[in-house]
Amino acid sequence: MLVTLEGIDGSGKTTVWEALRDARCDGYTFTHEPTDSWYGEAVRRSEAEVNADPLAELFLFTADHADHLSRVVEPALARGDVVISDRYSDSRFAYQGVALDGVVDRPMEYVRGIHQPWTRPPDVTLFFDVDPETGAARAGATNKFEQVEFLSRVRENYEQLAEYEPERFVRIDATQSPEAVLADAEDVLDRVLAAE
Repeated sequence: MLVTLEGIDGSGKTTVWEALRDARCDGYTFTHEPTDSWYGEAVRRSEAEVNADPLAELFLFTADHADHLSRVVEPALARGDVVISDRYSDSRFAYQGVALDGVVDRPMEYVRGIHQPWTRPPDVTLFFDVDPETGAARAGATNKFEQVEFLSRVRENYEQLAEYEPERFVRIDATQSPEAVLADAEDVLDRVLAAE
C-alpha cells in the first residue's frame, strides 16, 4: 500500500511523517519528495532560485519522481512494505499547477497529463488542511512556494484534487495541536491498514 502525506507548506505533514517513521519500523518504507538523490538536489536548487523557469522546474520535479518511483517506491511495494511518502505526485499537481499559470493552458491538468501514463497512484492520501496564513507563518515563508498568496492557490488545487478522488483523500484538520494531528493521522492509517 502506498500512503502519501500532502498539504501546503506549514501544514505539519513532515512532523507527522517523522513521528510515524520513529514509531513504525518493520514492514514500512518511509520516503519523501524531493528525494535525497541528485535529482532531488536539483529540485531544491531550483526551488531556491526566484527566477527559475517554471516549465524546466516541473521537469526537474518529474525526473525526481520517476527516479523515486523506480528506485524506492516500486521495490518497497514489491517487498510487501507499506510505503509512506512525505509528498508525492499530488504536490506536483497542486504546486506546479500554480507555478505554471500563464505558461501553459490548464496547468494542473497539464501536469497531471504528464504523470498519468507512468506514475503509481497512491492508495490513500492524508491531506493535512490548514489555512495559507498559518501555513506560511509556520513554514517561515523562506522561498517562493511558501508565500501566502501562492499557498492559497495551492490549497485550492488540493481541494480540486480531493474532489476528483474523494475516496482516496482523507482530510485532517491541521490547525489542531501537533499531538491531535498525529493522533488523527495514526487513526486513519490504522483503519486503512486494518481494512486491507
